[in-house]
Amino acid sequence: MAANIEMIKKVYSELKSNIENTRNLLNRPLTYTEKVLYSHLWSKPSKELKGGKDYAELSPDRVAMQDATAQMALLQFMSAGKKTTMVPTTVHCDHLIQAQVGAKDDLLKAREENKEVFDFLESISRKYGIGFWKPGAGIIHQVVLENYAFPGGMMIGTDSHTPNAGGLGMIAIGVGGADAVDVMAGMPWELKWPKIIGVKLTGKMNGWTSSKDIILKLAGLLTVKGGTGAIIEYFGNGVSSISCTGKATICNMGAEVGATTSLFPFDEKMAAYLRITNRADIAALAEGLADQLTADPEVYANPEKYYDQIYELDLDKLEPHLNGPFTPDKAWPISKMKEAVRENGYPETVSVALIGSCTNSSYEDIDRAASIARQAMGKGLKAKSQYTITPGSEQVRGTIERDGQLKTLNSFGGVVLANACGPCIGMWKRMDVKTGEKNTIVTSFNRNFAKRNDGNPDTLAFVASPEITTALAIAGKLTFNPITDTLINDKGEAVKLDPPTGEELPPKGFTSIGSGYIAPSADGSKVEVKVDPESKRLQLLKPFAHWDGKDFIDLAVLLKAKGKCTTDHISMAGPWLRFRGHLDNISNNMFLGATNAYTDEAGKVKNIFTGEYKSVPEVAREYKAKGTGWVVIGDENYGEGSSREHAAMEPRFLGGRAIIVKSFARIHETNLKKQGMLPLTFANPADYEKIKEDDKVSIIGLKEIAPNKQLKLIIKHRDGSKDESLLNHTMNEAQIGWFKAGSALNLIAKSSK
Repeated sequence: MAANIEMIKKVYSELKSNIENTRNLLNRPLTYTEKVLYSHLWSKPSKELKGGKDYAELSPDRVAMQDATAQMALLQFMSAGKKTTMVPTTVHCDHLIQAQVGAKDDLLKAREENKEVFDFLESISRKYGIGFWKPGAGIIHQVVLENYAFPGGMMIGTDSHTPNAGGLGMIAIGVGGADAVDVMAGMPWELKWPKIIGVKLTGKMNGWTSSKDIILKLAGLLTVKGGTGAIIEYFGNGVSSISCTGKATICNMGAEVGATTSLFPFDEKMAAYLRITNRADIAALAEGLADQLTADPEVYANPEKYYDQIYELDLDKLEPHLNGPFTPDKAWPISKMKEAVRENGYPETVSVALIGSCTNSSYEDIDRAASIARQAMGKGLKAKSQYTITPGSEQVRGTIERDGQLKTLNSFGGVVLANACGPCIGMWKRMDVKTGEKNTIVTSFNRNFAKRNDGNPDTLAFVASPEITTALAIAGKLTFNPITDTLINDKGEAVKLDPPTGEELPPKGFTSIGSGYIAPSADGSKVEVKVDPESKRLQLLKPFAHWDGKDFIDLAVLLKAKGKCTTDHISMAGPWLRFRGHLDNISNNMFLGATNAYTDEAGKVKNIFTGEYKSVPEVAREYKAKGTGWVVIGDENYGEGSSREHAAMEPRFLGGRAIIVKSFARIHETNLKKQGMLPLTFANPADYEKIKEDDKVSIIGLKEIAPNKQLKLIIKHRDGSKDESLLNHTMNEAQIGWFKAGSALNLIAKSSK
């Protein structure tokens, strides 16, 4: 029986009537996105909600958190004054396991080094009725797909790749921990109503092309912010040919174009996946509602009437892609890589090829990669590059061990890493190159920002399918095209690789092995959650101060960030993950990766009072000690990337008042609002240029702050001259309440009392 089946039955029992009511209200056919969203509204709708304009209160069915973000989320939940979570919730230990030598040793080391944090997460989960997945059980998104995702459902997760569950027809949205606290506390969750991008898939993939190439191609079309404020809904005859886990891969990487989430309509592939993962009960229920778990026929007949934008991809003509370096939207068809390497001076040698991660670690992914390795060895070839495999879950790992794929990949030269995020998020103790050494890696991961995988700013990371990644490992060259090129084997013969083959699902089913799961306690009231006051890794939270009712006058400009400023630049992962439960200590990484627009140097800024250049957190602490508030100025799509709310909490903790940018990424803007920081945008983006290094700025109009009402920025230059700029914000009345109270959590705690 599926987990939380009674909750799922309730969702399905109300689905048809909810959809009928919505169709009557809107007086038109509905997209699949609209069916799921309107069915999860906190209260019955009275009007049609407009994408990009209206805010809605929603009622998600469940919450999922990974160990790095769960620490701060649960520390906040402790402060909320609730006795237990009000919706099914799980914690997954997958981020704190560093990859170095191999699965067994790496996992043992991680359990020892992170014992304090794992014990905290397990005990706090038992206290508040939360399901707990031990380290080694698997990556959050793969485990959710295998156990919890269901067609027509809605969940939120404290990780930007939560949309992975869209592969099972679920609206799954990445959020910050404060949003998760809302839902766990039984409160409505607020979201700006998204627009809907329709992507029509026609034809069928063949040869070396895989589901990964669909999203790699789309990323090139949409760019990293083209999906902002929108849900991507896939449709067309090409959808039915894509496996459930292939659909999940596509939805997972929708985060790379800024989409709120992505989803596919329910089909036979999803039903088959549900059944093989012991959820035949859900499959049967979904099949009984199949006509509801898809867009209405009229939408597919005239999609331009119902989607805000439409893109069309012909899968018959789709070519394998490699995206990168340094951004996931720089899309190269594989036939153009020789030219790209030549024109851009990319290192041609592939130093390491890595497959797996939450994006591409399914049975199908590994089986297809193993088929390439098997035939390569049969033709006298082995991997020239280092080659690693990261299974997505213990269920997948155990099954590919039983069925022989792991043995094949080991014989091929591969190293199997723990069922964890590892190199995908910078948890990789890389030994083959030194920091500053320029090199190329190819991964089947999802994100490739500078320093993302190994902390080296000179590692050029290209994202590809597991199949292409494996082929490039054999060739050892970024310029190799397996569709057209040959390789020289151990006998000196020119040989050509055949296209990969593989099973979507294991023919003998998945293995039944220990899952590493601890169920929620029936009564956690007597469970004590201990946090050592002297701990370097965990720290109980103190409420942020409420707004004093005054305008912000003469704030320092701590940093003017130049170009891409992602959450990785604001609050790095990698070795800093160990401090994710200690706000004071992790704040020492604030903006270390951000480029100072005045110096082109990362991580250092000028103290306007002393003239000294120091690390950004050092200067911020000096300003805080003097009682001087500060702002950060940023460029386009500020806060792109991960859902980590530390990137919002650290500036708030160290005395920040506002972040003023040209435009925001969705999750980060919301995280700033939740923590009581003002997220503001220049009404005229060119005003970014007005801000000088020694300026002081004042934000005027806060006493009258209201939705859609502009604020004024007064810029005082060192020479005594002044400039002005108008600032926009997207806060509604409730969010303005968060700002005035000091944070959204302050309001929850107040209501609990």
